[in-house]
Amino acid sequence: MLKKTNGKLPKSKFFQISSLLDTLWFFISVVMLYVIDLTPLAIAVPAAYGIYTTFGWVYGTRLLKRKGIPDSPKDLVIPTKYIAYSQSFSLIFFALCLLVLSSPWLPISQ
Repeated sequence: MLKKTNGKLPKSKFFQISSLLDTLWFFISVVMLYVIDLTPLAIAVPAAYGIYTTFGWVYGTRLLKRKGIPDSPKDLVIPTKYIAYSQSFSLIFFALCLLVLSSPWLPISQ
């Protein structure tokens, strides 16, 4: 959605809800590391999401500081480098999730 709007924040409810869920999922992922007894491979899923989000906040902030942080959210433009970072992670995260889900049927040691 951000690519279609050239980095401008879309005004759709779907974008707002997905952004909220994305942020909430970070906190859920961190809690799950401590609450659920996960296999060593499965720990990679919430850990990867937590690392991605934390580094994303730092990376996004640094990119915005270079261009100058706008006074209004309406003027905010998400840098294309950050969009590429997010897309790259989503592909890798999807593959990781598939690996963890299929691990019971794969000949890998746990």
